[in-house]
Amino acid sequence: MSKRLEDFIRNNQDGFDELEPRAELWDNIEKRLFAEEQTPKKREAKTFSLGFVLRVAAMIIMVMGIGFVVYLRNEKRPGGVDLTAINPEYAKQQMHLASLVKEKRSELRTVAQKDPQLYREFSTEIAKMDSTYKKLTNELKTSPNQERVLRAMIRNLQVQTEVLNQQLQVIEQFNQIKNNQENENKDI
Repeated sequence: MSKRLEDFIRNNQDGFDELEPRAELWDNIEKRLFAEEQTPKKREAKTFSLGFVLRVAAMIIMVMGIGFVVYLRNEKRPGGVDLTAINPEYAKQQMHLASLVKEKRSELRTVAQKDPQLYREFSTEIAKMDSTYKKLTNELKTSPNQERVLRAMIRNLQVQTEVLNQQLQVIEQFNQIKNNQENENKDI
């Protein structure tokens, strides 16, 4: 097949030599090239670099994290139930008593370092009341009489506060007796 092509070209060489491009052809090509250089080029589709993608992903994760923290801070209500919608006055009492119980427990923990045996005895009693409080919190979600359950939660917190106060008084009295005995021993 290549032999036939070569023969055809040799036989018709005169016809090929006669054909030359028009004189204006090169001028037209030159004008088009110049016009393309003058017009602004269209933006080519750009691919994103790995660094750019990672920065965008980091920003998205950061925004989601901040949103999650804000959500958790707004979910301080027990069991996810809006206590102020049930009874605003009870909600205030519940918040106040819950913070008191938290304070008293932290005071009691400081005693644990001095007398761990006494702390264990006290903490088992508080643990029982706390488990009752958690049951009430779970019951609050589904109870048809949420106000009654909220009153029971408040009463539980009041009892916890009273018991913690008594425990702290006992510890204080125990420490005073201990100090008095040490002072008497020093005097002798």
